[in-house]
Amino acid sequence: MPEDKGQFDVAYVAHLARLQLTDAEMTQFSSQLQNILSYVTKLNELDVSNVEPTAHAVPLTNVLRKDEARPSIDRERVLANAPETARDLFIMPKIVE
Repeated sequence: MPEDKGQFDVAYVAHLARLQLTDAEMTQFSSQLQNILSYVTKLNELDVSNVEPTAHAVPLTNVLRKDEARPSIDRERVLANAPETARDLFIMPKIVE
């Protein structure tokens, strides 16, 4: 059984992921996990009551144009480029057998 909770968490996740870790890897990943959790604990100590929640670090705006109906290319002109058509459709050779 692993010695501390961090090693237990690493062993549990490794088991779920079907990974076989060496003792050295267990120690390394346990240490890294502990560093991450310590940093999160430090972040939890910050007063963020006046900070507005954000989804992105940089505000993003939609750069797409409005979806409005507008005239398109004339159907007959488009179909005139096709080698073969039928009932306003392109006729293509069969490519799947």
